[in-house]
Amino acid sequence: MSGFDYRDDRLFVEDVALADIVGAVGSPCYVYSRQVLTDAYRAFAEALGAQRSLVCYAVKANGNLALLATLADLGAGFDIVSQGELERVLAAGGDPARVVFSGVGKTEAEMRRALEVGIRCFNVESAAELARLDSVAGALGVRAPVSLRVNPDVDAGTHPYIATGLKENKFGIPLAEAAACYGQAARYTHLSFVGIDCHIGSQLTELRPFADALDRVLPEAARLRRAGLPLTHIDVGGGLGVRYRDERPPTIAAYVALVRDRLAAHGLQDLELVLEPGRALVAAAGVLATRVEYIKETQAKRFAIVDAGMNDLIRPALYGAWQNLTAARRRPGPAREYDVVGPVCESADTFGRGRMLAIEPGAVLVIGAAGSYGFAMSSQYNARPRPAEVLVDGARFHVVRRRETYEDLMRGERVVREARRS
Repeated sequence: MSGFDYRDDRLFVEDVALADIVGAVGSPCYVYSRQVLTDAYRAFAEALGAQRSLVCYAVKANGNLALLATLADLGAGFDIVSQGELERVLAAGGDPARVVFSGVGKTEAEMRRALEVGIRCFNVESAAELARLDSVAGALGVRAPVSLRVNPDVDAGTHPYIATGLKENKFGIPLAEAAACYGQAARYTHLSFVGIDCHIGSQLTELRPFADALDRVLPEAARLRRAGLPLTHIDVGGGLGVRYRDERPPTIAAYVALVRDRLAAHGLQDLELVLEPGRALVAAAGVLATRVEYIKETQAKRFAIVDAGMNDLIRPALYGAWQNLTAARRRPGPAREYDVVGPVCESADTFGRGRMLAIEPGAVLVIGAAGSYGFAMSSQYNARPRPAEVLVDGARFHVVRRRETYEDLMRGERVVREARRS
């Protein structure tokens, strides 16, 4: 799935030199490969084979319209957590009937909009949400399709900020409480209980947590079917990790095989299988390109100061995440050790410490595996306009989001001065 490779010491994205993109659109900028994204989606489709299934891309990973449209054209569904993400999917041509709505804090307005456009299912995360959704659906005179997101109390072995399947997390309904909610389905006259859902976290790099969660959730799903609940699908969430440094995440094929085997073991193989991958689809499809502004040496450190900041890519500052750093053009000469830092007024504004690089001022650096949770988590902190986004398709590239301007920073604001007193 590699759409990024060196040719004559220059990094290419598909058939376009990355340095040429930066020269045309400026720095910093996010650059995505349509081919890498397509290959990742097809790997899921091929692994699923004849299994009745739906791959719902987790829009929170990267909501760029061009990427969403690419996935919609491939037949993907979408996992959303807000009305804004729903509007993005619709604007990109996504089918609302292939949308599942997750998240713990859905508002009445969000529920209403989702029902009006006809989404596939709500992944409900509390008894209070069930009651609210029943009321909103009743006011519209429709029935809302529901899947309860159960919390299996499984340690995903990932960063605590992105673990979602432990009992102390805010996500999901404890298994016992979920069983009671399903048992009271008849009291919700405007809800249809059609599925069961589970998601335990992100960037999982081994299969054991997935297996543990399935071993807790699937027996309950089988019991519910025996009790006569007409479940039509099971949603096992997402969370499959990717390689940033030395991780060895399971392959897509191994992950899907595990899920299918567990379903068969519980007699649930006829249920439609819904998956919600995000990072596993888009992380490797994108990079962040940034230019070295200064080389600064102190008694303690040698710094490469770049024009991207933590407002552009916050993962290293927020999670202590490690992402590969390399030069867009390899140059002769010995590599030296650098801390690669940005211009934002925070010591956390660091992309990598102790990195061996052969660079000079003006060189373009490439931060790898930045397709997920990169631009999606960016901000305008320090009054810095957000970067452009570029999609490469073979030998062509397209600006799919223009760089923000300083006028964009102030759009919607106004100055109110104190009235003069006589």
